[in-house]
Amino acid sequence: MDKKLVKLMDIPFINIAKKDLLNNNLYPSLDKRQKCYVVTANPEIVMKTREDASYKKMVKKADYIVPDGAGIVMASKLQKEPIQERVAGYDLMLDLLAYADKHGLSCYFLGAKEHVNEKLVSKVKEKYPDLTLAGHHHGYFSIDDPSIVNDVANSNPDLIFVALGSPRQEAWITQHMDKFTKGLFMGVGGSFDVLAGEVKRAPEGWINLNLEWLYRLLKQPFRWRRILKAVEFMVRIFLKKK
Repeated sequence: MDKKLVKLMDIPFINIAKKDLLNNNLYPSLDKRQKCYVVTANPEIVMKTREDASYKKMVKKADYIVPDGAGIVMASKLQKEPIQERVAGYDLMLDLLAYADKHGLSCYFLGAKEHVNEKLVSKVKEKYPDLTLAGHHHGYFSIDDPSIVNDVANSNPDLIFVALGSPRQEAWITQHMDKFTKGLFMGVGGSFDVLAGEVKRAPEGWINLNLEWLYRLLKQPFRWRRILKAVEFMVRIFLKKK
């Protein structure tokens, strides 16, 4: 299927609704046992690509760069190329887990602290009993460690969720994807912490008002530097428009 794209600071975001992305792109890719790489990018990630050329190459290798952040959608409107909707990485992960559960697909969970990873796996088994657990490992390892790559590859997973944070998760995926014959690879940042119940997600009302970022800032004040990056992103988009 042809992809409708909107470029923001030279990062090509896919511009379709989440249900269409899943039904027309990601689910068929899984059904055909194809390799697929998904990046869910927010303003902070876009700014990082602007500052780091090697990281930009990692992100642009993705088959689908998804607009994960209200700032991305707002910027697209300022640019007069409106993106249809924000596609939160956490929600996308849940949809893929539900599909894996329905079709008996296998998943590998790579990343987060050891106790979080264990708790996540327990929650997944409880919530998605028909999903096959290919394997799991915490995120405290060198991305060059061949034993980790071999463990993941030998488990032959259909979906590989990588929660190492940026840029480590994109570096691990782009460095090792060629060692796999199939698999949907997706960097999911802090999503393991949320699904494991270690971090509380914003209430639905905040999410609907595109204020999830503010809720997270109030709960985790140490994130203020990330918010500044998002502000800088919007300022640069606005100045470019002017």
